[in-house]
Amino acid sequence: MPEMITVMVNGRRVVVEDGSMVAAAVLKADSTFRRSVSGQPRGPLCGMGICFECRVTIDGQAHTRSCQILCRDGMEVRTDA
Repeated sequence: MPEMITVMVNGRRVVVEDGSMVAAAVLKADSTFRRSVSGQPRGPLCGMGICFECRVTIDGQAHTRSCQILCRDGMEVRTDA
């Protein structure tokens, strides 16, 4: 059985498998990643860190590509949505 860890996404507790990407935790939390300058919701597009559409704040570090970072137990993730 896979080990489960807990991350906080916009103050909401989300349990994911160890080894999951932060983008997966944000999606599991039913949260929008960010909004464009015109207010449109944005989210992962490429899944490879090229498009920057999945940027979030992780443990206080802004503009982090969530598709490139593995979840850590206790991690705090914030979106601007």
